[in-house]
This record gives sequence, structure tokens and C-alpha cells, in this order.
Amino acid sequence: MSVLMQLSMFPTNTAGSKSKEVSEILKIIRDSGLKYQLTSMNTIVEAKTLKELLDLVNLCYLKLEELGCNRVYASMNFDIRSSGEDRINSKIKSVENHIGDVSK
Repeated sequence: MSVLMQLSMFPTNTAGSKSKEVSEILKIIRDSGLKYQLTSMNTIVEAKTLKELLDLVNLCYLKLEELGCNRVYASMNFDIRSSGEDRINSKIKSVENHIGDVSK
């Protein structure tokens, strides 16, 4: 199984930049050992099971709670496939096979 997750999570009870809190979440994702890609709008994470990603989301939320965030916005999308690996890269390469390099 191969599961890709697109995750956006940040506190809504603070004004201004959310980069400090997002950085704390990214540390958890980085330390999980899962393959991930940070983008300007969200983070894409790849795992072998849905449970791994759901557990990761919970850890991210708990970190925000620990930081005193009393309201959190979270958006997740999943692409679950019974086979495959390194889809975080192979999906991009598949498009590039049709049109050449895409902006990165």
C-alpha cells in the first residue's frame, strides 16, 4: 500500500505569521522518518499505511495543543493506492514524461 497525504495545519487563534507553529509541526514530520515535501501551502507526506499518517496528524495536533493553541485549522487529503512506492516523486515524473520539466 502507498498513501500520500496533503496536510495543512496551523493555529487560528493567533495573528500574523504562523511559521513558528508550522515549523514545530514540520519537525514532527521530519523526525517521523517518513518521506515528505514542504510546499508554500501545505506539506505532502508519504507512508505505507493510512494509520501511520493518522497517527502523525494526531502528534502534530498535540504539539499545537502543547504550544497553547486553542483553535486549530487542519485540512487533509489522501491518495490511497494498493501498490507503489516513492509516489511523492513518481507522480511528478509521470507528468514530466509528457511535458518535460515542470517548475519546482
